[in-house]
Amino acid sequence: MPAAKRIKTQYPGVTFIEAKSVATGKPERIYYIRYRRDGKLVEEKAGRQFQDDMTPAKANALRARRMEGMEESNARRREAERAARDAEAGRWTLAKLWEEYKAHHPERPGAHTLRSDDSRFKKYLLTPFGDKEPSQIITLEVDRLRVKLLKSKSPQTVKHVLALLKRIIRFGKIKGLAAAPGPGKLHITIPLVDNETTEDLNPEELARLLQALEAETNLQARSLMLLALYTGMRRGELFKLEWRDLDFERGFIHIRAPKGGKSQKIPMNAMARRVLEEHSPTPGSPFVFPGQGGGQRRTIQVASNKIKARAGLPPEFRPLHGLRHLFASTLASSGEVDLYALQKLLTHKNALMTKRYAHLRDEAMKRASDVAGDIFGQLAAKGQDAARSANVVNMDSRSQDR
Repeated sequence: MPAAKRIKTQYPGVTFIEAKSVATGKPERIYYIRYRRDGKLVEEKAGRQFQDDMTPAKANALRARRMEGMEESNARRREAERAARDAEAGRWTLAKLWEEYKAHHPERPGAHTLRSDDSRFKKYLLTPFGDKEPSQIITLEVDRLRVKLLKSKSPQTVKHVLALLKRIIRFGKIKGLAAAPGPGKLHITIPLVDNETTEDLNPEELARLLQALEAETNLQARSLMLLALYTGMRRGELFKLEWRDLDFERGFIHIRAPKGGKSQKIPMNAMARRVLEEHSPTPGSPFVFPGQGGGQRRTIQVASNKIKARAGLPPEFRPLHGLRHLFASTLASSGEVDLYALQKLLTHKNALMTKRYAHLRDEAMKRASDVAGDIFGQLAAKGQDAARSANVVNMDSRSQDR
């Protein structure tokens, strides 16, 4: 098809052709400009009459700017845009690294850690750092984010956010995708979090909880909460627990990939055994406490909160997490379990996690020491009484001799 005829305008180097509007189909002029740039002849479209509101005068002004170098030609602008897109595609920004991280760490069914981290990234890290490469992030920016978040968020939340930032940067470096900030350029200060507090129940509250569980008609929730109390297992470990993980013959419960560590096993005590033996399997499901359709459970919050309310437990007590703490504090305060054994029962990967219960162990040792003190005190008192009696006898003997 022959090219449309170029029609000259009153402005040198500005022409147009007659065409149809893409939007309306009505006749419309398309303006072109022609000029020399760096010794080369350039001819390009200036714009459409209606769609771009282009006129011969506007086309002439555009031609002048292009000739004077005030504006790049269409071809050069497209080339620059293409180069920018190519450069952007090769940049491993924090947002791009996070997507790559998620691809390398697919979340296991029922887990919630990656979803929580993704929410934190979108809420707190995407806006300030999403379009930056790790090497472009500086300490001052991170400090500003930390100070801002601490005004409305708990130190624990801010700790999770900044730890996620460090993890993404480290991932980019390990995988060779993005250079980490240079020495001294980035220092991420993690807020101090008081992890020494533990959730506990007094004897009256525990008695009410056991009564509420005994009367509970939701057998899944009842058995799950009792097992949490008797074993100290984590919420996720209970949800992942399968019947094949229960070794009734040897008396052990196998825990698959506990938080932050390798698969382990814990003893199945008599109370835990009783709960499990009385708990009926769900046909077609491998899980001890399955969720909908026999798959892995994701939550027990509604049922556990109802039990908590009926038992009149404190508002801040978290049913499953609190029962784990109650298990640990009960053993620690008994004075019969050392912290190393407690660490193994709780599947803590290091002793620092178990250290929060040390004060309860100390109290038990103080009570034991007080018992010893009482025993020796009583013996000492008896000895003093005997000595006084002997002195009285001796004095009487001397008086008779005189």
